[in-house]
Amino acid sequence: MSPGKVDSRSSYKIASIPADGIGPEVISAGITVLQKLADTLGTFDITFEHFDWSSDYYKKHGRYIPEGGLETLKKFDAILFGAVGAPDVPDHISLWGLRLAICQPFQQYANVRPTKVFKGTESPLRKCNVGDLDWVIIRENSEGEYAGQGGRSHVGKPWEVSTEVSIFTRHAVERLMNFAFETARSRPKKHITVVTKSNAQRNGLVMWDEVAAQVAAKFPDVHCDKMLVDAMTTRMVLKPESLDTIVATNLHADILSDLAAALAGSIGIAPTSNLDPTRENPSMFEPIHGSAFDITGKGIANPVATFWTASEMLAWLGEKEAARQLLDCVESVCEKGIVTQDLGGKSTTLEVTNAVCEEIEKVLGGRK
Repeated sequence: MSPGKVDSRSSYKIASIPADGIGPEVISAGITVLQKLADTLGTFDITFEHFDWSSDYYKKHGRYIPEGGLETLKKFDAILFGAVGAPDVPDHISLWGLRLAICQPFQQYANVRPTKVFKGTESPLRKCNVGDLDWVIIRENSEGEYAGQGGRSHVGKPWEVSTEVSIFTRHAVERLMNFAFETARSRPKKHITVVTKSNAQRNGLVMWDEVAAQVAAKFPDVHCDKMLVDAMTTRMVLKPESLDTIVATNLHADILSDLAAALAGSIGIAPTSNLDPTRENPSMFEPIHGSAFDITGKGIANPVATFWTASEMLAWLGEKEAARQLLDCVESVCEKGIVTQDLGGKSTTLEVTNAVCEEIEKVLGGRK
């Protein structure tokens, strides 16, 4: 750099929490690709600090996040998260101890899960072509069925009682609906489907419907329709081309997004963004697939979900062109047939990662 010249490149600090199972494998792959992209483009810098918060940490210390851990995370631009869950730790302890312990205090109320059929991959839907299934599911991520309200009494007795109380507040539903409609407006189809179950859940989800209708009135350019969640599953399978942006409650969207990933070819390609749209707190980015202990250490975990997640993180940070270029390179590698077993291929995690790095160098190497 010449004297007096100021480097205008943006610099991002990312907190890396690989956590459990295949999390460390795919997060390592994601970091490798992100650093390759940054080095190749030369338009931004990205650094990572690793945190060993995991089920092993929990078993040693009795907690997933150490004292002051959340305050430490607030110093970062974003969080890249692997997966949490271990066979010898009850799932409700690991989920509430780590992932939700970050999402809820940080008000990451918009969980965004895009899904599409990549070139070179195949949907199990026999009539689904590339372009027919291209959705984004917006999941309420702060309350609803995962509000954590309820309890158990007389445990182990025949008269034991357990309650799980779904909490829906107008404030949370309205902010989520506004975010979802803004997302729909930004996409070519300008179409949103509001998913509900208000025929049976006659309080919280009737309010959900009412708020959705009120917000819809502010977006006359966005076509809105409504589906009951059970009917939505059949529409996703039989008429994928009729959907675009989908908004649903915490539990409903959690389930529908896994179905969406399977219909796109594999849960191993599906990304997630846990967003605080106010940007007061860092947002957290994670692949959907979970810890997958059945394939941990075998070197066959699909890193594509993490690559797509990394692309979403870059876009959120403001590097939209770099995000697009990364996803294009990933899709090109898939189109060449360099995919893992879950997509019908024979490539390892490392081979897919190396192929994406080579594609980045080949396609973007001369664009500095």
